[in-house]
Amino acid sequence: MEVDEVVCLPRLSRVAVCGGTHGNELSGVYLVRELLKEKKVTEKKEEDEEEKPVSVLMVLANPWAMQQCRRYVNTDLNRCFTHAALSGPLSDMAPYEMVRSRELNAMLGPKGSPEAVDLVCDLHNTTANMGLCLIAYSDCDWICLHIFRHLQRTMPDIPLRYIHFDVSKKESYSLDSVGKHGFAMEIGPQPHGVVRSNIYTAMKSGVQHMLDWVLFLKEDLWMCSPWLNTSTTRETVRLTTSWQPFTLSSRTATSACSSLETLCSRPSQVKH
Repeated sequence: MEVDEVVCLPRLSRVAVCGGTHGNELSGVYLVRELLKEKKVTEKKEEDEEEKPVSVLMVLANPWAMQQCRRYVNTDLNRCFTHAALSGPLSDMAPYEMVRSRELNAMLGPKGSPEAVDLVCDLHNTTANMGLCLIAYSDCDWICLHIFRHLQRTMPDIPLRYIHFDVSKKESYSLDSVGKHGFAMEIGPQPHGVVRSNIYTAMKSGVQHMLDWVLFLKEDLWMCSPWLNTSTTRETVRLTTSWQPFTLSSRTATSACSSLETLCSRPSQVKH
């Protein structure tokens, strides 16, 4: 196959895996808790070893909502990361999630700065029978696209989709937008407030394969990408014929989050 372009993939030294942004989407909550336990055991065993090339930070994003097993307490945390929301004045009566978004931005960002973590993977569940889906704000972020392709290769038995929200970096509103690169990993079907073993296992495998790929990228890498066709339109980068992308405009992106069942049942690209 003809190679269209050679791209440079920067080394990812700081990665964040977040769960519980929506407190009733429990696969991510339980997975991050499990990863935190494994990290404590691993750190004890490796105290005398050399520093790891990649630092992985596990974050439980919305602990109050998790305690109540609700999507959110006062307002949707996953809509609180726009530039205006993070930089505007904050009163003493501000909703809990607005305060928490500032804390997360300080922990993982600041958003748009050189100090931000290299990659944020935010874990979500949906009631839609959509398999595993990566949701991102860029259709030309080679890090996200290569991770998606790696998951396609390593998880052939699970339907995978890549959904692109056509929203500017300034207007991007979800937790994953805080990192230099980022995406939401959404998987279903799973009712809210419960954990299905097959969905949890699929999410765990997806996260592990993602981290394996990040560990492979130990330094800046110039990579020929014969499976990437960069000569397509600005809206969509087509990877393979089995890839079913959706491009959502800023006007419809927010409302589309609650109607992915309809979008993901369509075999072709959706444009608004």
